Amino acid sequence: MGKSKEKSGSSLGAISKHLKVPCSSVQIIVRKYKHHGTTQPSYRSGRRRVLSPRDERTLVRKVQINPRTTAKDLVKMLEETGTKVSISTVKRVLYRHNLKGRSARKKPLLQNRHKKARLQFATAHGDKDRTFLEKCFLVL
Repeated sequence: MGKSKEKSGSSLGAISKHLKVPCSSVQIIVRKYKHHGTTQPSYRSGRRRVLSPRDERTLVRKVQINPRTTAKDLVKMLEETGTKVSISTVKRVLYRHNLKGRSARKKPLLQNRHKKARLQFATAHGDKDRTFLEKCFLVL
């Protein structure tokens, strides 16, 4: 952007008007070119992420399908695809996606005798007034 225009002798203001970008941006790019000889962005500090956004979505999807999946199981699943990660990395990714490390509650299934008892109670007390039902079910 700034290389050819700057070499041709155009002013920074003229370049910014022509390219429709702020003058300060042109100034920064020209200064960077003069100092480094290139306008390529410099490397970022910090380590790159181990998991790609696609891997993260896969983890989240697996947990949403089966909330009882453990972090160890997810690590094994990722190792099968060739990505080596630690358990803490998996937990961090899930936490970032608002999936906290709580175990899903085991809820007992209704058996036929439970269903029959509920139906019997409902038919016996269906005609009662609301106050009775509120006392019975603690509905406020």
